[in-house]
Amino acid sequence: MYKETVLPRVLEQVVNCKDEIAQYYLMDCIIQVFPDEYHLQTLDVLLGAFPQLQPTVDIKTVLSRLMERLSNYAASSADVLPEFLQVEAFSKLKNAIGKVIEAQPDMPILGVITLYSSLLTFTLHVHPDRLDYADQVLGACVKKLSGKEKLEDKKATKQIVALLSAPLDKYNDIVTALKLSNYPRVMEYLDSETNKVMATVIIQSIMKNKTRISTADRVEALFELIKGLIKDLDDAFHDEVDEDDFKEEQNSVARLIQLLHSDDPEEMFKIICTVRKHILGGGPKRLPFTVPPLVFSSLKLVRQLQGQEENPFGEEESTTPKKIFQVLNQTVETLSNIPAPELALQLFLQCAEAANDCDLEPVAYEFFTQAYILYEEEISDSRAQVTAIHLIIGTLQRMHVFGVENRDTLTHKATGYSAKLLKKPDQCRAVYACSHLFWVDDQDNVKDGERVLLCLKRALRIANAAQQMSNAARGSAGSVTLFVEILNKYLYFFEKGNPQITVAAIQSLIELITTEMHSDSSTLDPAADAFFASTLRYMEFQKQKGGAIGEKYEPIKV
Repeated sequence: MYKETVLPRVLEQVVNCKDEIAQYYLMDCIIQVFPDEYHLQTLDVLLGAFPQLQPTVDIKTVLSRLMERLSNYAASSADVLPEFLQVEAFSKLKNAIGKVIEAQPDMPILGVITLYSSLLTFTLHVHPDRLDYADQVLGACVKKLSGKEKLEDKKATKQIVALLSAPLDKYNDIVTALKLSNYPRVMEYLDSETNKVMATVIIQSIMKNKTRISTADRVEALFELIKGLIKDLDDAFHDEVDEDDFKEEQNSVARLIQLLHSDDPEEMFKIICTVRKHILGGGPKRLPFTVPPLVFSSLKLVRQLQGQEENPFGEEESTTPKKIFQVLNQTVETLSNIPAPELALQLFLQCAEAANDCDLEPVAYEFFTQAYILYEEEISDSRAQVTAIHLIIGTLQRMHVFGVENRDTLTHKATGYSAKLLKKPDQCRAVYACSHLFWVDDQDNVKDGERVLLCLKRALRIANAAQQMSNAARGSAGSVTLFVEILNKYLYFFEKGNPQITVAAIQSLIELITTEMHSDSSTLDPAADAFFASTLRYMEFQKQKGGAIGEKYEPIKV
């Protein structure tokens, strides 16, 4: 009765009244008042009336409400889905929207996007398995947008973000969205700010759902989607970017790079090369954020390959640590060019350590050379130099791959740099840290007691000079902290069994500190006093321990 009598008569009245407000109100009433299944069975008739309405009627809202109602109906129970398929609801709605847009050539772009957005939501609810339907909707949207500039209308761009977010929310999986060929094409119509917003939404979706993206092709497609965050799409916004927002965006890209992973080394290497290709065009502001995660991803792969033998067939194609290190060398070099020398130096040292674990001496030496060049040529700030020299010493100390000659060269350089630091206390600390380069516990060939002693004596001389300078400049000798620190190094090597560190040397150093502390010119420093007191307590404790250690400490008078 509704289909054959009620609806046709009502629609006839609505179309004939020619009053835009009445038409809008009455169409809305029909949609809201009659049950969902009625609408489904009479879609043809109902949709046929839309193009006949006055051109000024707000059809987009009415149609959107109809689709929203049908979407909710579909979501309410799986049993009703066959009805939708039976009446071919999707194609009818799609054709109706096409006709409405044709009938209203002046419809603003916002209206067009709203209609397609409602249709996409409807499709995702009713036919979640039909990706081609979702792609058709996006394709129709691209068609309407084509020939237009990037969207300036804020509401329209907001609506596009809603349109593009719908598949992500529905599938909770970017991999599915990457299969939609029109997805990136719609994104191209967003201005660069909104493009960034959308790219951030995509990255957040990946992180929230811990999505695994494990092929280079998918990574390529993904980076095409988020290119708004990876490079400047236009120069206009370059100066206006908020520093904190920029950091937040780049950190999310960095987190994303860490998530890309494949268990197959060949594929993982392809992923690394794909990411590298995209991020290297990011400009000097982005590289310090995006290069480190790429480097660590690559080092993870190196560690994975570490235990494996070289490919027995000697295939050129296979991924080897050597090959990855070559890519790493070029990648880190880009940082030193921008310039971010401190970061580049840290990464070169990380790579050297990985090369050391893979027993690749020439590669490790090359990375060290690069780090040294950066130190000499690029790092001029005294604080940065102190940090860098301690990193260099720490990394070099853990190296076991170097032969005598290479190790001597690198060690000699490091001790040279230490003695040339600007402030005397910094010099002293770096020089006594170098003592560890000549005595490594688990390497029998690196136990040179004499050179350890030389380092410590040199550090003492520098500490002495620092006191005299303080005396000359301020009239007080300054704190004895440096002497106590050196005493602790003496004790460390004494325990490790370095024959050059004698009881007499330790005894005289304790006396020197005690004399300094009681002299008139010394500055009161509670921290240094406490440090010295706990060092003496430690020596007492070692004496009482008994055994070999107790015997060692026995002759020392505290």
